Parts: sequence; structure tokens; C-alpha cells
Amino acid sequence: MTELLGGLLAVITLESMSAMLMGTAAGILVGAIPGLTATLAMALLLPFTYAMDPFISLGMMAGIYNGSMFGGAIPAILMKIPGTPSAVATVFDGNPLAASGRAKFAIHVALCSSSAGSVISAIALMLLAPPLVELALKFGPVEYFWIAIFGMTSVSLLLASAPAKGLASALIGIAVGIVGMDMISGAERLVFDVRSVAGGINIAVLLTGLFAIPPALAMLDAHSRKLGDVAISGQGITIKDALYLVKTWLRSGLIGVFVGVMPGAGGNLAGILSYAEEKRAAKDSSLFGKGDPRGVAASECGNNADNASSLIPTLALGVPGNSVAALMMGAMLIQGLNPGPALFTQSGDVVYGFMWQMLITAFLMLAIGFVGTGLFVRMLKVPTGLLAPMILVVCSIGTYTASNNIADVWIMLVVGVCAFLLSRSGYPIAPIVLGAILGPMAETSFRQSVLISRGDPLAFFASPISIVLVTLIAAVLLFPLWRWFRQSRA
Repeated sequence: MTELLGGLLAVITLESMSAMLMGTAAGILVGAIPGLTATLAMALLLPFTYAMDPFISLGMMAGIYNGSMFGGAIPAILMKIPGTPSAVATVFDGNPLAASGRAKFAIHVALCSSSAGSVISAIALMLLAPPLVELALKFGPVEYFWIAIFGMTSVSLLLASAPAKGLASALIGIAVGIVGMDMISGAERLVFDVRSVAGGINIAVLLTGLFAIPPALAMLDAHSRKLGDVAISGQGITIKDALYLVKTWLRSGLIGVFVGVMPGAGGNLAGILSYAEEKRAAKDSSLFGKGDPRGVAASECGNNADNASSLIPTLALGVPGNSVAALMMGAMLIQGLNPGPALFTQSGDVVYGFMWQMLITAFLMLAIGFVGTGLFVRMLKVPTGLLAPMILVVCSIGTYTASNNIADVWIMLVVGVCAFLLSRSGYPIAPIVLGAILGPMAETSFRQSVLISRGDPLAFFASPISIVLVTLIAAVLLFPLWRWFRQSRA
């Protein structure tokens, strides 16, 4: 309780509140434009965080994360185009509501539901992360080795439609992660006489290239979409409407939190599962798909409840479960903060302050959404083709400013082009990030374990925690085979 109070006092400053306000507004704007996502916005911000205070950089990222998830509902409702992948289920009832002349009501339902989901998620982060840290304090090198393997395999297999390509992406990430000098032997690895990478590839450069450049290149190759003439009229949400949706918010919020903790699941799965469960639990489900506000509420609350809860394993164990968590982890590493159990003892004010920022931005999103709905709708008129050059310029300026090294700009562009080609070929990008972050962690933990156990292989299966983790890894590896077997029988 003392740590939580200290974190709250640390973030209630003019600078921190301004950062959260700007981040939330920017997140809604980004989410409202089809093709732009939270990962893109956070990747653009990442190189600029070198000169920022931790509370400012993390506050802006918290606002972008929460705000963009709601912003994706705006084009889903008005254009039948999900602004973010997490808003897919919002289309089912949001667009019929808009078509019937209740667009304002539908957007307000999405806004209140997104805020409710974010609040539930932030509370879950505050309640679940500290106990997980207590468990993580019992971890040794062996347990961290298995944790790293579990994180890479689960995200690689669960995110990819083709498991082999998911594992290949993870291996590419591991190869990228070990570039540079071996910290134990001092030997250079995969440098190929390129002195710019002798010290390793900068995490901010890597994340910016992976998540900011491919969307920009995709925009250049796609046709721009505009909203056209859509009137945001009609009555908005009332207190009676909100009270009617409370049960939906609680049910969908719990589903979103559960999905968020699972590595590799993501807000799109949380939204779809919440929608399906709400439809199943309804006494009369005939209105779903025709403009039932419960469908919008379930989808938006579920995908937003995934936000802060997906950061639980990142903060407590140092293991990012998705691409957004990896970007958050990258922002912390830039600030000299190492996510994991030590973070709670060494920088408790920062980690607990960040938890409060995830909660505060949920309420800021509610206020900004009600005031600026008309502005966010107008953003849909911006041709996406004009955004691509702007993104490329901002990426280049931010990367160069962070290091004053033009070589980092070229590395970012090469990484971005390679990521674009890989994604076009069906290779997921998230496992590359996980491999780059968790690969070196797995290597170091493995070598430490071998030294401590003097080469005894049974030491990797000696503790109950190791056995549980190995069992989970085996289940994840067998899941694609089970899915293939079930589909072949069907």
C-alpha cells in the first residue's frame, strides 16, 4: 500500500499529467485512422524517449496504448473498417447502430466500455503483479531459462497461422539479439566487420524499424480511404444506458484480463471472446449483429481489459507477452530500468507510478472522448497515403536524434524493409521482437545454469517451477499438432 501511494504521488505532477493527456489524445487519433496502430505510435515515440523523464515517457505510452484501443472503434462503427485489429468484433453491432442513425450513441458506448475495460485492467495489474514478483524472487537461472523459452515458443506458435513461420521468426529474432560482443568470452558474433553493430543492435532502433517502417510501406502500396459524409447526430449514452451495461463490462473485463495475461493472445482475441460470451449469455441473442449495444460494449471492454493485464508478466518477470509489451519494455530499458523482480525494489516509485498512469489515462480517455468526438471523426478524412512519408521522416529524425549516428538510421531502414518483406510472406513480426529480447536472456541463463550445476542436465528439471514450465512448453508445442489433427478429422 505504501508503494502504491508513493507511485501515485510521483505521477500527480504537471509534467506527468500533461504527458498522459497528450499521449491519450494522440492514441485516439492514431487508432481512429485505419492502418495506424498503438504499436506504430509507440514505435514512433520510442527514439525520442532517451531525453525524457521515465514518468513522462511511460505516461505518454500508457495514454497512447489506452487511447488507441478506443480510437479503433470509431472507423469500425462509422466505416465498417476496424481502426485496429482489436476492433474487429466492434463492427458487428457498431456499424448497424450507426446505419440506423445512432452513431453518436454507438461511439459513446464504445468510449465508456473502453474506459471501463482499461480501469478493470489497471486494477488487475496492481493486484496481480506484486504477488507474481514474490513468486519470481524464487526463480534462479534455470527457471529464467525456461521462462524465456516459454515466452518465445508461445508467442511464436499462438500468433502465427503457420507455426513453422512463427518459430522461424523467433529464430531470426534470436540471431538479431546475439549480434555484438559475447559478454562472457568477449568474442564478436555476427558482426561481419560492420563496426556500427559491434556493440549490438540498439533496442530502440530495432523496435522502430520493426513496427513503424512496415505500416508506412504498406500505406504507400494501398489505396487511401476517406470517410465521406457521415453525420454524428442523435442522442448519446445516458446514465440508464450505462447502468444497463455494467454486467456486460464486468463479464467482458474479466475475460480481457485473463486473455491479457496469456502470452501471444492479444486484444483482438479478447474482443472476439468477450463478444461471443456476451451473445451466449444473453437471454435473447437475436439482436446481436443488428445493432445491439451489448455487442459493442463487450468487444470494446474486452479488448481494453487486455491492455494493462498484458503487462503483468512484463513488469513482474521481464518477459513481454506481445509486441506492445515489448515496446513498453524497450522504453524502460532505454531509461535504465530492467523489468523483473528487481524493478519493484530498485525503482518501485516508477513501476507503481506506471500502474497509476494506466489507470489515470483510462479516465482521461473518457473525458477526451466525450469532448473531442467530432475532431476524431474528421481525422478519418486524412488520406492514409499522405501519412506514410511523414512516418518515415519522423522515424529517421527520432532515430538520428537519439544517437547522433546516421548508421542507426540505415539499420532502422534495413530492419524495416526486411520486416515488411517478411510480413508480406506470412512471417509474424512479434516473435522477432521476443527472440531479440528473450534470446540473450535464455542464453545467459542457460550458461549460468550449466556452470552452477557443473554440466548436470537433470538440474534443468530439479525444481517444481521448472517442471511446470517444461509442461507448459510441451503443451504449446503440441497445440499446433492437436489443431491440425482436429481440422483433418473435421
